[in-house]
Amino acid sequence: MNLMKKMLAVPAAVLALWAVTAQATTDEAIAERLKPVGEVCIMGEECKGVETVAAAASGGARSADDIIAKHCNACHGSGVLGAPKIGDTAAWKDRADHQGGLDGILAKAISGINAMPPKGTCADCSEDELREAIKKMSGL
Repeated sequence: MNLMKKMLAVPAAVLALWAVTAQATTDEAIAERLKPVGEVCIMGEECKGVETVAAAASGGARSADDIIAKHCNACHGSGVLGAPKIGDTAAWKDRADHQGGLDGILAKAISGINAMPPKGTCADCSEDELREAIKKMSGL
């Protein structure tokens, strides 16, 4: 009888160890599936890791050509609704003369003008990125 108990004890012990290991793996897998995929950040408060995510999402620093191709070309490529065309330096210079130079054009680009929404369609563009895109499009 004692031999029978020993023979049953070994598989029971192995089964108990397997169950503990399986439960630990399951708990880790559940924790991994339940972890947050992001966080909410409020403007004006520090948000850990946002710069890294933004740089990764945009592929690093964006060039003026990238911004123009993605955000400006739809209207400024063809002159939709009177938008000055890319490369038409005379039209851009006329705008600059009436709006206070490159800084005036930049201010209008940031706040929006006529049918153009604020910052065009590039809500996450910095002032420097917009300035470089305007310089590139206008030749100023």
